[in-house]
Amino acid sequence: MSSEAEKSLTEVLKKHFGFDSFKGNQEAIIRNVLSGNDSFVLMPTGGGKSLCYQLPAIVSEGTAIVISPLIALMKNQVDAMRAFSEQDGVAHFINSSLTKSAVNQVKEDVLSGKTKLLYVAPESLTKEENVNFLKSINISFYAIDEAHCISEWGHDFRPEYRRIRPLINEIGEAPIVALTATATPKVQLDIQKNLGVLDATVFKSSFRRENLYYEVRPKVNATKDIIKYIKANTNKSGIIYCLSRKKVEELAEVLKVNGVKALPYHAGMDATTRSGNQDKFLMEEVDVIVATIAFGMGIDKPDVRFVIHYDIPKSLEGYYQETGRAGRDGGEGRCITFYSYKDIIKLEKFLQGKPVAEAEIGKQLLTETATYAESALCRVKLLLSYFGENMDTGCGNCDNCLNPKTEFEGQEYIVKVLECIMAVNQKYKSDHISNILAGNATSNVKSYNHHTIDVFGSGKDKDAKFWNAVIKHGLIHNLINKDIENYGLLNLSESGQKYIKEPYSIKMVEDHQYAEGDDIGVGPTPSAGAAVVDKELFLILKDLRRKIAQKLNLPPFIIFQDPSLEDMSIQFPITVEELQNISGVGTGKAKKYGKEFINLIAKYVEERDIVRPMDMVVKSVVKKSGMKVFIIQAIDRKMPLDDIAESKKVTMDDLLTEVESIINSGTKLDITYYLEQVMDEDKIDDIYDYFKEDAESESIADALDELGEEDYSEEEVRLVRIKFISELGN
Repeated sequence: MSSEAEKSLTEVLKKHFGFDSFKGNQEAIIRNVLSGNDSFVLMPTGGGKSLCYQLPAIVSEGTAIVISPLIALMKNQVDAMRAFSEQDGVAHFINSSLTKSAVNQVKEDVLSGKTKLLYVAPESLTKEENVNFLKSINISFYAIDEAHCISEWGHDFRPEYRRIRPLINEIGEAPIVALTATATPKVQLDIQKNLGVLDATVFKSSFRRENLYYEVRPKVNATKDIIKYIKANTNKSGIIYCLSRKKVEELAEVLKVNGVKALPYHAGMDATTRSGNQDKFLMEEVDVIVATIAFGMGIDKPDVRFVIHYDIPKSLEGYYQETGRAGRDGGEGRCITFYSYKDIIKLEKFLQGKPVAEAEIGKQLLTETATYAESALCRVKLLLSYFGENMDTGCGNCDNCLNPKTEFEGQEYIVKVLECIMAVNQKYKSDHISNILAGNATSNVKSYNHHTIDVFGSGKDKDAKFWNAVIKHGLIHNLINKDIENYGLLNLSESGQKYIKEPYSIKMVEDHQYAEGDDIGVGPTPSAGAAVVDKELFLILKDLRRKIAQKLNLPPFIIFQDPSLEDMSIQFPITVEELQNISGVGTGKAKKYGKEFINLIAKYVEERDIVRPMDMVVKSVVKKSGMKVFIIQAIDRKMPLDDIAESKKVTMDDLLTEVESIINSGTKLDITYYLEQVMDEDKIDDIYDYFKEDAESESIADALDELGEEDYSEEEVRLVRIKFISELGN
């Protein structure tokens, strides 16, 4: 341990990171790492995980090796560390993006003792030259970031993470700190086993993020709702997640046409474009990123104000991780998800053909996600329960808490579930139990002869979906456990066994009946800062930060985060010493970036009356919707095509050309409602069958030759061809 470690940790925190106090378990974790003990850190996104290894690395002798999964994540963290320090060599990374000369510079800094943190990808760790180099240096400890990647039960399993422990054994043993923002008890056990740290001190922070608002909406006119929401929240950063690359491209294009500064991001794009789009989001050149789940792990943007899931995620673990990217600075964070059970069925189909074990895990994870989406219980309570944490009351900041449903007595139903679990010897999953109670003689139920037992059909007045909801209540009330080793198998807890003999009242609520309805985002907006913030100064400081960031080619939040700018807009610091007392501004940052900020503030204070009305309005220009988006939205509303043509002052021929362009680009349009208004059913079927069975090309002329020009018009053939291509091609 260096002489600096002898100082008060709070002094070190203030000097290097600009904070006056630690959050949550941070200090206890840091002390454990500095004592040379293995640590397992489970802390939600935004809880300050990185500080738990950055600070001990700075005050320890030698270099800490940080194993991290993404190049973007490494670069982000290294930039952040260099911003806090007066010494650029304090942090480095080694990965495939570096040139040979750059790698040599890194090694030189490490060997000279300048470098306190060395970030390495697990793939780079396996290279013999890197292993030999690491053997030659003094390693203070190993930090395994995003440790859930180790587990096959996690939402982002990476096989190369399984090789970390053998490599550590080869390079040289040192204390290990494993960190993750999301891990069920099963995943936690898997991580500790694989890293050989079963005796590690476990630090488990609450998964509760009080500034996040959770809402699940029916997937009805989702695109329109999203545009409406973004328009009402101009200049706010947001991420929209879609499951398919095609939907990412399509939605990003629709948003752009509607005047939203949005870009796509997915693994199918070329690396330069993809990283360029990510940088534009970080540098605040665009407000919204539409992405697959490939986006996010490398992002440390603290002021993401909303995370929207256009498609339901594959697991609650992934969902929690993705929504956790909102409001990392403690300010407003809205998590809005669009849900349709059809999406769950679609995802289940993707599991077909996969190894049995993998498919079973995938299906169980989907069931959990569907239950969460359909439940009328407090969203936060459900999420915390999934991660093994209990909350006595509702959060008061989710759609279900703000719009509670009618309660009913659930005692009788819970007893039936518990008795059914006992009747099958506590060896089956929730779907199996639900089908037995509902009286569904599925092939699985029959294969175990469970259609012949007494409890079969004992709850047939309710469907399997209802019984799944009852099981979820049993899990939340700690009457039922899920076997960690055999994922998904239900058994009774001690409380559950007692409940059968001595039941008591447990209130249940009816699940939401989804219908087209209110606008999204009905919950209260948490304040991102104090009311006394000088809003005009705050915006001027943000603009200055953006310009400096562009000049230095750094994300703006690396310079100063929003809470720091807000504090400046309250305290008006005009000297470097005063700036060092601002939240999140340490000595290094004040000296490195402070001069332009204090000069601007000093001028502002001199020229303006600081006590002023606080009703400044930021104006925004909303572009007109393009023709294509108007057509898509009008067809969604089932507006007759001739009315659409008339409203846009175009001919029917021109309108059909636009519609054909839309469907040829991959967008699905349903014009069946219009066809049924203007054509006989037999005619529609004849033309449709022609394109399906006889056509050798999409040629209208060939179709008219075959069908007969006297019986069918060109317009009719074009209309049915649109329906055909849209239904079968898109």
